[in-house]
Amino acid sequence: MTAPAAELQKAVFAALGGSVELLGLLGGPKIHDQAPVNVIFPYLTFGRTSVYDWSTDTESGTEQLFSIHVWSKSQGKREALEIMEVVRALLDGANLALDAHHLVSLRLEFSEARFDDRLSVQHGLLRFRAVTEPAG
Repeated sequence: MTAPAAELQKAVFAALGGSVELLGLLGGPKIHDQAPVNVIFPYLTFGRTSVYDWSTDTESGTEQLFSIHVWSKSQGKREALEIMEVVRALLDGANLALDAHHLVSLRLEFSEARFDDRLSVQHGLLRFRAVTEPAG
């Protein structure tokens, strides 16, 4: 059986990569688990994933917290915020299909946009909470 976090990440990549609007803002399919060397801005990366077991004696399932990072070299936060809004619209409340699990809920829990002085980039962060349970 595939880990629920791996299934969810695959479904999130598919949802983001299937958005014409998002790919237009990014200038192509620049959605990465880890950004390649010399990647062209703007782009997205899949960040930290934390998985918590919430199983009981009668039910099993997981809670997952994961983040999507937006990276932009634009002046100001506008580009990052526009990309963040599209990501939010695509994922918040989405009913993504998983193979061996059922997605009970997917919600945006937190987002922020800031200038990263160390990297000289605009950095957007969206943190989502997903609850999954085994299918069937």
